[in-house]
Amino acid sequence: MKMKYDDIIDEKVPEPKKRMSMHNRAAQFSAFAALSGYEEAIEKITKKQQEEPAVENDEDYWNS
Repeated sequence: MKMKYDDIIDEKVPEPKKRMSMHNRAAQFSAFAALSGYEEAIEKITKKQQEEPAVENDEDYWNS
């Protein structure tokens, strides 16, 4: 019984003539970082929270 890919299953995998350096390979995928801008967003929120006065448990605040 002939199976799919029987004609190429035993072929040698070609080796690249020149391999990419690890630095260049990492740079290739860095643009797709899932959390790019995350640190800046956290810093912005933290700074904003530090600048705003804390809201006390005040009935007037919650009932307005």
